[in-house]
Amino acid sequence: MSGTEARSGLRRLRYLLWGLALVALAGFGWLKYGPAGDIGITDPGTSQLGLGDYRLQATDGSEFSQQTLKGKPSAVFFGFTNCPDVCPTTLGDIAGWREQLGERAENLRVFFVTVDPERDPVGVLEEYVSWVPGVIGVSGSPEEIAKAVKAFRIYARKAPTEGGGYAMDHSSSVLLFDGEGEFAGLIGYQEETARAMASLNSLLGG
Repeated sequence: MSGTEARSGLRRLRYLLWGLALVALAGFGWLKYGPAGDIGITDPGTSQLGLGDYRLQATDGSEFSQQTLKGKPSAVFFGFTNCPDVCPTTLGDIAGWREQLGERAENLRVFFVTVDPERDPVGVLEEYVSWVPGVIGVSGSPEEIAKAVKAFRIYARKAPTEGGGYAMDHSSSVLLFDGEGEFAGLIGYQEETARAMASLNSLLGG
């Protein structure tokens, strides 16, 4: 084999390895954050987000259904109480957003919907979200949670861990809905504060 052929072969091998690496990274991102992280307000079907026949229980004693999204702007986040990083980080961000909104925070409802109903009954959720004022936890039967996951186009699945336990892979974006219950955009995981606040101010009309 000539030197030129060898160099050409190495280049092809290098391109192949880079391609495989990119595919692997894309797959990891999808599994960790889910397709909802890619939802945009112009994507087909986003007007249907949140529509479904799910009936869940909220930590304030109310029922959470598609009708709940109407009346006041809402932010909806799906997570679970055993989440090691994404969920507590997002709740911390929400606390910061509400502080910056000041009195206007009263016009924004925030719902934390569990994707792990087997370990997150309403009582557990109530304690979990209690440190963030204004956040309402939402749980229900596995069947009803599955309906909500489908209605909001959220990705969620069990991920087995050592020792026979499991964690949950799930979408990490906060979904925003206007006072009519229409999807109004999203805030990505650890999105820059200025951009997050711009989205919230737009949602609240100011």
